[in-house]
Amino acid sequence: MRTDKIRKYLIPNIPYLFILWAFLKLGTAYRLAAGNDFAHTYAYICMMGAEGLERATKTAILNANYLAASLNDTYGTVYRGTNGFVGHEMILECRKVHEESGITENDIAKRLMDYGYHAPTLSFPVHGTLMIEPTESESLYELDNFIDTMLSIWHEIEEVKDGKASKEDNVLINAPHPEYEAVSDNWQHTYSREKAVYPMESVRENKFWINVARVDNTLGDRKLFPTRYGSFD
Repeated sequence: MRTDKIRKYLIPNIPYLFILWAFLKLGTAYRLAAGNDFAHTYAYICMMGAEGLERATKTAILNANYLAASLNDTYGTVYRGTNGFVGHEMILECRKVHEESGITENDIAKRLMDYGYHAPTLSFPVHGTLMIEPTESESLYELDNFIDTMLSIWHEIEEVKDGKASKEDNVLINAPHPEYEAVSDNWQHTYSREKAVYPMESVRENKFWINVARVDNTLGDRKLFPTRYGSFD
């Protein structure tokens, strides 16, 4: 419970005794984990120092603005400051993409997995967007590769929009494509295997294969299915 994030007039009404009981009774593992987090944070601050923390912050903000500027003419960004810059994170606008092509922010997030990237924050804090937070540790090479990836996905979206790719069967709505699907004798898509799994040369040189194809995002949360084999039907 962080009282620094609570309005002052609510503080007297916080059930401290219940929270303390729950913490002592149920939170043994949490206390150990939280203590570990505090140690990591403290060690990081001591290691970086004031100058290092300032440099890391500036670099993270610079990286986010580099991505925002590079993708502004395609996706566009949500929430900029009065001077036109973003903070340490950037929010890609995907709602117009959905209106014009039928491709959703979820499709883009899934397709990023085929390019070797973990899906970014989806539909938060703005529904229909992707929030990307490049850290201070990302190299210029990695930033440029991510930009090339997003522009490649933009081209794939344009193909769907222009009718060059099927709206019912394309690399975006079927993403991600695991290895077992790519090597299967039963390939039923209208696009090639190469387009599905090797969309860019950098992916071919350093492919990260995922374990499963697309799954229902909420079905597993809503229905308990403990067995390994079977179906929800």
